Amino acid sequence: MMVLRVFKVVMLTIGFILPSMSSQAQGYPTRSIKIVVPATPGGAIDQIARSLADKLTVSLGQSVIVENKPGASNNLGTDFVAKSAPDGYTLVIVASSHATNKFLFKALPYDPVKDFAPVAYTHVVPLLLAVHPSVPAKNVTELVAWIKANPNQASFASSGPGSSLHMAAELFMSMSKTKMQHIPYKGSSAAHPDLLAGRTSMIFDPLPAIRAHVKSGALRGLAVTTSTRSTVMPELPTVAESSGFAGYDASTWGGILAPAGTPKEIVAKLNVAINDALKLPDVRTRLSGSGIEIQSGTPEQFGKVIQSEVDKWGRIVKEAGIQPE
Repeated sequence: MMVLRVFKVVMLTIGFILPSMSSQAQGYPTRSIKIVVPATPGGAIDQIARSLADKLTVSLGQSVIVENKPGASNNLGTDFVAKSAPDGYTLVIVASSHATNKFLFKALPYDPVKDFAPVAYTHVVPLLLAVHPSVPAKNVTELVAWIKANPNQASFASSGPGSSLHMAAELFMSMSKTKMQHIPYKGSSAAHPDLLAGRTSMIFDPLPAIRAHVKSGALRGLAVTTSTRSTVMPELPTVAESSGFAGYDASTWGGILAPAGTPKEIVAKLNVAINDALKLPDVRTRLSGSGIEIQSGTPEQFGKVIQSEVDKWGRIVKEAGIQPE
């Protein structure tokens, strides 16, 4: 009898919870939604969040605001969302560091997979492999040969240890069986003066950040790091096609996440609204003009992207011997 009473209580509890969750999803949203950008204003994820906020405010019928919470290599804002209520009103737009920070910090306060519900895969920004003109390489194959012949001269700049720029170079060295000196800077733009002066040999840099220097001839662009050519600079081959390193693919990518446990109906509604916003001509023109490649797909597909990136960069960090801070 006791077991039967417990069973009835459980079923009644479930009966109350399920309609509540269903009605919550059906009426969503009933108030403003916040998209947290865990970085300073002006970067790719900030641009995308603000572009989406304008359109989602119209399509969802509630104001969508953007809040920048930079700090701790994007961990501060991301952790804030991980610990927020899973009700669809607090979201985060993450960058590719979301997949690498797990291996770069000893005490990361959240799990990049388990603590989030993937909502929408928004973008990829190709990195561009650029060298100083003093490096006598016109393509990636020649660059690999030069690095092997000049190991003491070969150096690459990055925007800091563990950044997407650093990781792209580590993947390159792993696949080409080469070794270069890593010169980290506090940001991509901070690396440019030494690169332009020839004090560093090369950089894997977001295409929008380095394109002007390549166009002017101050640097020589050899390839883009994505699996397909950039629509902004289609004349450049990919690293894979230029070198024969099949499968080489590195970029700064991103998308929208919600806290784990967010109702699937809410995630689905957000996914449709975000994908629709990314298809709008003015959004595509604005983002594509900045070198941002727009993505789309289901939450499940974005989840697979994240897991794949976590697995790939975990292996590269281990191979490179990078120790977590």
